[in-house]
Amino acid sequence: MPEVPLSVLDLVPVGSGSGVAEAVRNTVDLARHAERFGYHRYWFAEHHLNPGVAGASPPVLIALVAGATERIRLGSAGVQLAHRTPLATVEEFGLIDALHPGRLDLGLGRSGKQLVREYAAAAPRAAAAQATNGLLIPPKPDFSSLARSPRLGLTFGLLQQPGAEPPGYAEQVDDILALLRGTYRSADGLDAHAVPGEGARPQVWILGSSGGQSASVAGRNSLRFAANYHVSPATVLEAVDAYRAAFHPSDELPRPYVAVSADVVVAEDDATARRLAAGYALWVRSIRRAEGAIPFPTPEEAAAHRWSDEDRALVADRVDTQFTGSPATVAARLRQLREATGADELVVTTITHDHADRVRSYELLAGHWFR
Repeated sequence: MPEVPLSVLDLVPVGSGSGVAEAVRNTVDLARHAERFGYHRYWFAEHHLNPGVAGASPPVLIALVAGATERIRLGSAGVQLAHRTPLATVEEFGLIDALHPGRLDLGLGRSGKQLVREYAAAAPRAAAAQATNGLLIPPKPDFSSLARSPRLGLTFGLLQQPGAEPPGYAEQVDDILALLRGTYRSADGLDAHAVPGEGARPQVWILGSSGGQSASVAGRNSLRFAANYHVSPATVLEAVDAYRAAFHPSDELPRPYVAVSADVVVAEDDATARRLAAGYALWVRSIRRAEGAIPFPTPEEAAAHRWSDEDRALVADRVDTQFTGSPATVAARLRQLREATGADELVVTTITHDHADRVRSYELLAGHWFR
């Protein structure tokens, strides 16, 4: 089986002792390197109230990186629709497309209180399972306490206008597609034309972590689907299966197209990679406890932390499914992920405390993968 394309997901991490300005400069630098290394896409996720993650606005970051690169595709993974309107989303990406046509990916993600409640309500898995090729599918942690966190309510309250209730996710996606195509009609028959935006042709993606609504919306609309092994490894197989089951072929996309994400850290040898990734568990802990992602710790700061059994269980699924090691070690695990999911493309996200180590990780992996 030939190697599939590799792409980058950049969370714009802020390292311990650093700041946002340096994180953004590092992102522009890494994007230039990723283009030179041969990566296919460069995506940005949207996160809010996270001191250790500066990716609050994918459109702004895409515009910054578009001006500093030439060929690599750029996109969102994804735009959170619960606090955005379809018109604002289309106009923002239409502005970027006007100067950089043919390079944009518009990834659309579900967000908001309802999504958190649904995910937390899903029963935790009692035992780990293995895919046929040995890929770890870990137990799903218990997120019920996360759903009750007052900090989540604070986030949603700050993102949305008072009293606002977003439309359904499927309806928002339908409106975005119609505005891009110039076919939008309101309920009372009025048309609307988004300029900029109408006629732009970004690749539209749906991001999903389970076999629920996101997978069915992607399949029904003949859209590409990105499944998040790095966010929810317990449910990645059901996500891609649900998408393929719901897929309707179109002239533009005659067969399903799946990208699957993974957290990776690559170094010259396995031991060095494990040391560089040492802060990952503590960083995930801060997210899972609804504290907001902390600035990424140094290996020494991570080693000084004293863990409770409860916290170890909270992050075990993410830590156990992070791919760390030499280029050969990580490439072998990525092939397992590709074979288990049937992925057409893999998206790797790497966080280390030092920027040079992160650039080197992407360089080593690309050198091995594209050889």
